[in-house]
Amino acid sequence: MVAVYGSEFSELKILLNTAVDFADLECEASAKRWSAVVKERDTMLEDAKKRMAENVICNLKKRNMEGIYCRDKKAAVETVLSLIEPGASIGWGGSASIRELGILAELEKSGHEMRDYPMKDKETMGNPSYLGSCSADCFLMGTNAITVKGELVNIDGAGNRVACLIHGPKQVIIVVGMNKIVRSIEDGIDRIQTQACPIIADATGRKTPCGVKGVCMDCQSPDCMCCSIVVTRRSRYDGRIKVVIVGENLGY
Repeated sequence: MVAVYGSEFSELKILLNTAVDFADLECEASAKRWSAVVKERDTMLEDAKKRMAENVICNLKKRNMEGIYCRDKKAAVETVLSLIEPGASIGWGGSASIRELGILAELEKSGHEMRDYPMKDKETMGNPSYLGSCSADCFLMGTNAITVKGELVNIDGAGNRVACLIHGPKQVIIVVGMNKIVRSIEDGIDRIQTQACPIIADATGRKTPCGVKGVCMDCQSPDCMCCSIVVTRRSRYDGRIKVVIVGENLGY
């Protein structure tokens, strides 16, 4: 049995992760009081995420990158679409976050030229599909991690994704969930190699240590996803890199 009293709301922050079956509550009044506690919890969590994102956005600005906070995925889709000019050509990197939002389908429906760079084309250098992607008006991607100081941390195998981030497309729009925010560059690399890479390797059947054993090592496999480790600490070009921070978890 759980009894909740209005005067105790401020003391109930310890219950953020507590699940309670409303059927166990004695009466409708108690259920209403508990509903108020849940609402207060959700408000606190949203405020905390917004403050964290605002701190990152402030630091992105110092690095000549623009940051935008969106409360949820729906708002993120609307924001990304609003940042892309009508008729702009679109390139993108392999991003679970972008796929999760369904942005590519919306852009294709709107008549944008979609410059795909399929996996099979990555087997040889100088493929025309890559050259089209890196010269697109707008490049969409996620980031493997972002530090509280506003540094972007990415690991790449073929290198096409980080190459387009560094130079090429007129505009780069990065979508990142709250789960990708880390304290430092080192924490970012550790997160990628211990959390993201094993999942991606397993899903794609890569014969890497993280894919076979689930543990990151000094990988020299032909399937290695960690060929390039890139830290973007500043953008040279005004207005080129825009980072959309979403108040939900996205991607790996």
